Amino acid sequence: MLPLPSFARANALSSNQKVERAEERQRLPESVTAVLSIIAGPDRGISKKLEFASIIVGRQGADVSLNDPEISRQHCLLEIKEKYIQLKDLDSTNGTFFEEERVRAAMLQDGAESRVGSP
Repeated sequence: MLPLPSFARANALSSNQKVERAEERQRLPESVTAVLSIIAGPDRGISKKLEFASIIVGRQGADVSLNDPEISRQHCLLEIKEKYIQLKDLDSTNGTFFEEERVRAAMLQDGAESRVGSP
């Protein structure tokens, strides 16, 4: 098994890059359905149907805003593909976790769980 590329390692050098949103964003095709379900934390029980191929999760001014002080304003990016979702941490202060490990990027299959904010 090859090691993770440098951008995917939690200890990789920070790029201090935040994502700027274009006025026109690509909508998901009708054949693709993606739902983000919050299963813990202050927003527990909320489910949001995602409409765009690229979604920012964060605290304020994000596509999906969560009420957790442990979450950065622009915490992570979800890029929705046909069969998976690419998760990318946006240099968040407290990190993004997948399978209990802090990650810079991960590929999420249907039903996968990841964590941002308070455990």
